[in-house]
Amino acid sequence: MHICGMANESRKVRKLWFLYLIECEDRSIYTGIAVDVAARYAAHQKGTGARYTRAHAPQKLLAVVEYTSHSAALQAEYMIKQMTAREKREFAQSSPPAKEKE
Repeated sequence: MHICGMANESRKVRKLWFLYLIECEDRSIYTGIAVDVAARYAAHQKGTGARYTRAHAPQKLLAVVEYTSHSAALQAEYMIKQMTAREKREFAQSSPPAKEKE
């Protein structure tokens, strides 16, 4: 016997993942991925985020790009981390504007 509601429950709901770039006070650029960018950025600002942003205080969110899977976001993060700071800034300028939570 097949119950329609059960079939829907067994399907995995895909989460959106986001690549984000943060400009730090020393003008360096941190790149990361998260499901909730606002929460992750807040953690970076509080000093509870990545080790890098504890030593290089976040100044502003430069870009946020949406991906349909964790894997795709990881691949994009790897590619961005291979770029120079100048290339990262150009990438951020070509991406939709990042929205910071006020």
